[in-house]
Amino acid sequence: MRTFAQRCGRRLLTALGSTALVLALGAAALPLTAGALPPVDTVNAAPRGVPERPDPDPSLPVHTLARADAPLDNPLKGFARFYRPGADQNTGYPHSLTWSYFGLSEVMKDPSDCSRYDWSVLDRALDESASYGNQTALRFYIEYPDDPGNGHPSNAIPPCFDGHVAYRTNLRWGTTSPDYDNAYLLDALKGFIAAFGARYDGDPRIGFIHMGLIGLWGEWHTWPYDTDTSGDSYPNYMPTDAHAAEIVRAYDSAFRRTKLEIRYADSAGGAADDLPSVGYHDDSFCFREGSPLAGVTLPVSMGGASYSQLQRALEHGVENRWTTASMGGEVRPEIQSRAFTDWPNGSGDVDDMKACIELEHTTWKMNEGSAAYSSSDAGVGAAVRLMGYDLAVDSAHFHDTAAHSTTVGVRISNDGVAPFYYPWTISLGLKDSSGNVVRTWDTPWDLREVMPKKIRAFPDWNVGSDPTYLDYGSSRYFDTTVDLTGVTAGGYQLVMKAKNPLEDVSSAAKKLRFANAGQQADGWLDLGDLTVDPGGTDPAVHEAEADGNTRTGTAVIADCAHCSGGAKVGYLGNGATLTFPGVDGGDGATKSVTVRYTSAVARSATVRVDGGMSRTVAFPATADWETPGSVTVSLDLQPGTRNAITIGNDSDWSPDVDWITVS
Repeated sequence: MRTFAQRCGRRLLTALGSTALVLALGAAALPLTAGALPPVDTVNAAPRGVPERPDPDPSLPVHTLARADAPLDNPLKGFARFYRPGADQNTGYPHSLTWSYFGLSEVMKDPSDCSRYDWSVLDRALDESASYGNQTALRFYIEYPDDPGNGHPSNAIPPCFDGHVAYRTNLRWGTTSPDYDNAYLLDALKGFIAAFGARYDGDPRIGFIHMGLIGLWGEWHTWPYDTDTSGDSYPNYMPTDAHAAEIVRAYDSAFRRTKLEIRYADSAGGAADDLPSVGYHDDSFCFREGSPLAGVTLPVSMGGASYSQLQRALEHGVENRWTTASMGGEVRPEIQSRAFTDWPNGSGDVDDMKACIELEHTTWKMNEGSAAYSSSDAGVGAAVRLMGYDLAVDSAHFHDTAAHSTTVGVRISNDGVAPFYYPWTISLGLKDSSGNVVRTWDTPWDLREVMPKKIRAFPDWNVGSDPTYLDYGSSRYFDTTVDLTGVTAGGYQLVMKAKNPLEDVSSAAKKLRFANAGQQADGWLDLGDLTVDPGGTDPAVHEAEADGNTRTGTAVIADCAHCSGGAKVGYLGNGATLTFPGVDGGDGATKSVTVRYTSAVARSATVRVDGGMSRTVAFPATADWETPGSVTVSLDLQPGTRNAITIGNDSDWSPDVDWITVS
């Protein structure tokens, strides 16, 4: 455990961040957009904009799911307890995260070569935490005041720095501080970060990584030997902003999948301002200090200090970084035992806890004091469920009886303060009467697109008195088509699961569980009863590659591993079309036409009946070119089989088509 000193004041900038102004100006037109989300295949690409919000397929019966409180130890959110080798990690208040520091010298051991690394100390900790079902949040440090415990060194300067890097003494803390502006040191740190990322980026054992390395505890300050020299005689031991920015960029390049956090918005001169995948960690969360007391998390407009976490975020225009990156840190140790006693408020040196969580959009916090919390404490439970994501399936959409193939949809909402940050695979499955999963299907659904339904406005946005809550995300509808070929006739439970990748490493991995009464401990959520009847009459499936269909221009039959029949029709659009003749319109009138397709990017197409009016339809991106999705459009059909349905696009590419059905 570390000791804290009062933070020194920082100059208050007068201009609000651009993001705040945009939200303030747009607040009258609710709901607000959900901001930029990272694409499925990378987290560091340019934002792709607001996700599509398709409506449920009107032809599918609706099954409303009952709500229930989500578990307290959902993965990648809530409290993190400190790692202690050999100790039972699942004691105390329920949690799914383990926190650990590591000294840089524990990995960079070779006195003659800074490019040689021994990762055993990290792997041992990751493996042990995984064996308890927990992901690890971590930070590497160079100087650590007092004893970090667990055998870690206080002075973690790698021996290969000796003779190349000047060392200074921080007399306030008794630490040895290397010259962070030294070119040799900077090259060595960037080499370490590159090797760190090459080995661990995307490792399912790791939840969050603090950039660390710089300053006391790796917290990017060397107080009182820091940049604020106006009121003291201490020299500045921090690196220049330009040199610190090199470390930030090195981390951002090395970690494309695992979530990164840096201490302050103004660290390295705001080098992370334009890096949407970099979050922040508030290591003095919801504490009030000084005389008179001032908050170190909440902004000045809410009684915070000029140097508070969220004041800095406002000044850098990154108070909405939570839309793309996680917000972590630590509940200030002095208040951990009583931080939630007055929930949802605070008292004395504990600030307004609910406001801290809501405005920071907190996902997780180190909180060793949580070991003494009661799991039945309603205030703590409300706080933990509010942190990060709190996902529920509002409704499932599917036919109660199906054969051959059928479409399944779900509508998911988020009552937390942040999205889920990782692209975990969501699967559908069937359970038999004994509870055995007999068939599964992976879907292209992305939980990261389910944004919080409400957000709390900063007073600085000037959109209403505090607290003002704004509509933000909407319930997100997803659907896909599943192939029932080979499933034995009978009754099943249709189930859904978001798979924690840690399950591939440890059978004890904590399962992501939805806030629904039908959520099972094995991770599967009951969506409702489904009867498979191979003799039944599903809507007729018109395969895109079938003989008798007409293709024009560049349209061609292509292999597709996850498509019905293993094939699809691609290269549609730019004048190329696909026509399905002889489509049965039954007794005529308006029918629901479902198009199953693949498209790794969002596209549009025209769908028309015979030579009639064309309907332009948006097709959201699917996971890749092999994983189908579906959209449904209403079309007026003639009675009988006199209908020909054509799909194409005169001026741009269309999605690849697997099949269509009419219902």
